[in-house]
Amino acid sequence: MNLELCFDAKAMLGEGPAWDEKAQTLYWVDILKKRIYAGSQLLAELDEYIGCLAPCKNGNLILGKRASFTDFDLASSQQTVLASVNESATNRMNDGKCDPAGRFLAGTMDMNEKDPTGSVYSFDGASIKTLFRDVTISNGMAWSPDYKTFYYIDTPACEVRAYDYDLKTGEIANRRKAFDVPNSLGWADGMTSDVQGNLWIAMWGGARVTRWNPNTGQLLEQFPVPALQPSCPVFGGKDLNELYVTSARKDMSEADLQKYPLSGALFKAVTKYEGMPTFEFGQ
Repeated sequence: MNLELCFDAKAMLGEGPAWDEKAQTLYWVDILKKRIYAGSQLLAELDEYIGCLAPCKNGNLILGKRASFTDFDLASSQQTVLASVNESATNRMNDGKCDPAGRFLAGTMDMNEKDPTGSVYSFDGASIKTLFRDVTISNGMAWSPDYKTFYYIDTPACEVRAYDYDLKTGEIANRRKAFDVPNSLGWADGMTSDVQGNLWIAMWGGARVTRWNPNTGQLLEQFPVPALQPSCPVFGGKDLNELYVTSARKDMSEADLQKYPLSGALFKAVTKYEGMPTFEFGQ
């Protein structure tokens, strides 16, 4: 599997790819430039950091902005704050996605990437529930194919956690370590899953995407990415067999940029796997 250039966006912090099955469109963000993209098209440049997004059942997008869940009307670009979270000025939303029941889960992080001041929230459209706290860099989220297990990455912990997930209530329980992620591969960042239940993780600083069996902790495959800091993978395309990967140029040296000139680009590969869908927001 070769990840090839899809769009050389030169994103400072490309992140949060989400496949809209109805529109057959990939939405993603550049967090630090406050931009929303649809594939290679710039949709909007907003007033605050956008950590993540997801398609909505009403045809709009839901955004995880710096400290709020916001509805974004694709036709008019109008923003409507749906709910806010109480976060310090040095925190912002980072990764997030919808669960199969339509709740939007998103985590916050310390922008200095040092202190465990972040939390992970679940928003059902009416109220916000705090799932857990003491997070430093909230990152990858994924569900098992039966939706009974929720996987999660707090990057500095160098591990993937697993929780029992109650889809009916949105409650989590029984936190445990699924497996360790060695530093030699890079830092575990964004994550998605395939229909076989395996996890795909972007390795920040490792120029690769890895595929794992979460039940055994076995590293199944590694795929090189022509960017030093791949940030998040997601499956898309008509048959959900196309892997899209965002990346970043943030904090890269001139030498690294010369070695990885496509850093900040969006990449794509046709795979032999079928991915789990991007779930929509809304009940």
